[in-house]
Amino acid sequence: MVSVDLLETLKLGGFSVIASMSWIDVIPEAFRLVFTLTLFFASLLVLAGVLYLAGLVVVGRKRTLLGQAMVISLLGTVLSMAFFMFIPYGLVALFLSIVVWLLLIKRLYETGWFGAIAVGILALVVFLVVVIFAALVFGILSEILGLFSFMVVVL
Repeated sequence: MVSVDLLETLKLGGFSVIASMSWIDVIPEAFRLVFTLTLFFASLLVLAGVLYLAGLVVVGRKRTLLGQAMVISLLGTVLSMAFFMFIPYGLVALFLSIVVWLLLIKRLYETGWFGAIAVGILALVVFLVVVIFAALVFGILSEILGLFSFMVVVL
């Protein structure tokens, strides 16, 4: 385990040190399970929200419920993880994951294949926008914290 103080690394400008480490190395060992579970549930909530919005746009309000979106995101995530863990061929696991996601959307949103594909594509686009926005916000926040820590050290 490598223990690195993130603010110390930012002060030294050691972005190459951060880039060579995994994100799990920065988190103290006692909090890794809690952090992983929190990350898992947060991503499920974001994914459920994205699927709900995409379902509202494509399928309509009558056939789209937030509970259905949560079931789709939970089952799709768990089954996709199982495919990637137990199938040694990545392309086969990816194909099965896509088929399972589309089947879940098709079944729970009561739509056809084209509707499921449209929901999937729209959800992917919205999810990418959310991820890019979050990366931008957290990138700006890390720069602000870096400047603040530099000002505290100088003062």
